[in-house]
Amino acid sequence: MLQVRKSEDRGVANFGWLDSRHSFSFGHYYDPEHVGFGPLLVINEDKVSAGQGFGTHGHRDMEIISYVLSGALEHKDSMGNGSVLHYGDVQRMTAGSGVRHSEYNHSNKEGVHFLQIWIQPSQDGIQPGYEEKHFTPESKAGGLRLIASPDGREGSVLVHQDALIYAAILDGGEGAVHTLGAGRQAYVHVIRGTLTVNGAELKGGDAAKITGEATVTLSGADNVEVLLFDLP
Repeated sequence: MLQVRKSEDRGVANFGWLDSRHSFSFGHYYDPEHVGFGPLLVINEDKVSAGQGFGTHGHRDMEIISYVLSGALEHKDSMGNGSVLHYGDVQRMTAGSGVRHSEYNHSNKEGVHFLQIWIQPSQDGIQPGYEEKHFTPESKAGGLRLIASPDGREGSVLVHQDALIYAAILDGGEGAVHTLGAGRQAYVHVIRGTLTVNGAELKGGDAAKITGEATVTLSGADNVEVLLFDLP
């Protein structure tokens, strides 16, 4: 079964300095039909104005992944980590037993655009942790590139959950096929472009929940960047 979620149906939060679209219930936005999907709880598409950002705040028992689309995202946390992320960078912060962090637009001139993804870990109270990796456009071109996994294989960031995240950059009618294991489900989030997913045409910001299917078939790509989540 395939359930499409259109970009314009997402939740909206606009505070002037932050323009955000919520794929799942988050903050003041609540939709009983979209309260996570398996352990995938949040996909927020955030655009933060120059020099603005999220002040220091706390998290616990969550795997928080940032996928930067443009601009420069500055991160600092109570574990002593500090970095500036750019396009192609993927950051994983394990909140575990508790961590505090801030996220700011590093630039005073240009906006920053990124996806913030939350995945519920397989167990609570684990030791907080941090990791970041860079994935070049070439590494994602023409097929699915593993960017997060429970064992960090193939150079992916490690998440404390039986979840796999793939990224792909596809164009010129390109496609890819991903096989799902028994009892697995998939979530496809199109970042940009147009793409056919198991027969349904999606555009940037659209997503699809896929259950009870053996494969996920991506086809007919036109200037596409896409994330595919393989979930329990």
